[in-house]
Amino acid sequence: MRRYLAVGLDCYLCLVIGGLLARPHVHTAGIPETVGLLLGPALAFSFLNQVVLTAIAGGGAGKLIMGIRVIGLPDAGRPGPCLLVRRWLYGLCRLPLQPWYAVRSYLAGPGVLPLSAFWSSGNDDPVGLRQVRHSDLTAHRSAAAEHRWGRT
Repeated sequence: MRRYLAVGLDCYLCLVIGGLLARPHVHTAGIPETVGLLLGPALAFSFLNQVVLTAIAGGGAGKLIMGIRVIGLPDAGRPGPCLLVRRWLYGLCRLPLQPWYAVRSYLAGPGVLPLSAFWSSGNDDPVGLRQVRHSDLTAHRSAAAEHRWGRT
């Protein structure tokens, strides 16, 4: 549930910032320009939040608020910028279409398009990153440090 709330917070922040930046110019722009004025800052903030902030702090704003960190496997360290950019692009391209995949699976009939093929379980990540609670990550790192130094 924390992950879903974190995603919701991230989306909300992107839309609010996009709206605040576009607000002074909306009254003079047409509909296509207004959409561009809203999407441009929202995408820029999304990139800064999901890639730059995650590379620096270990998670985007929503994840940090909810106590979640993004880690790379197998070392449980911070992921590199290339992996974060791929993850961000995946999220922009595939995840908004998940409801469409679910509807299409439902309309196709039972067994034709299994829902599990389109709706991810939340545990898989296309670039091999994981989201963990900060408290669990801290406990793992302290246990790994004790094991490295031979203390039990």
